[in-house]
Amino acid sequence: MTYIGRVTVTLKRTVMDPQGSAVKSGLASMGYAGVREVRVGKYLEISLEAPTAQEAASRIDEMCRRLLANPVIEEYSFEVEEAEADSDGRPPEVGEP
Repeated sequence: MTYIGRVTVTLKRTVMDPQGSAVKSGLASMGYAGVREVRVGKYLEISLEAPTAQEAASRIDEMCRRLLANPVIEEYSFEVEEAEADSDGRPPEVGEP
């Protein structure tokens, strides 16, 4: 079975985010008043084969712990769902509509 894992990685709240501060400043200079805080992170989509959704989630969690997130300064969350097959029965590539 093919699953899609959608992973979000962000800096921990206790870690300063200079990129987020730069974005906040840019938004203010463009007239977007009232923006209190901006935190910048990364978003990943991972297509993988696994026998069950639980196994896919376990693998995604391991990927995050081992490579995708730095546990010292980042935290992550993810969701896993079964990939829908396209008209020829193949699961779509990540990013395809």
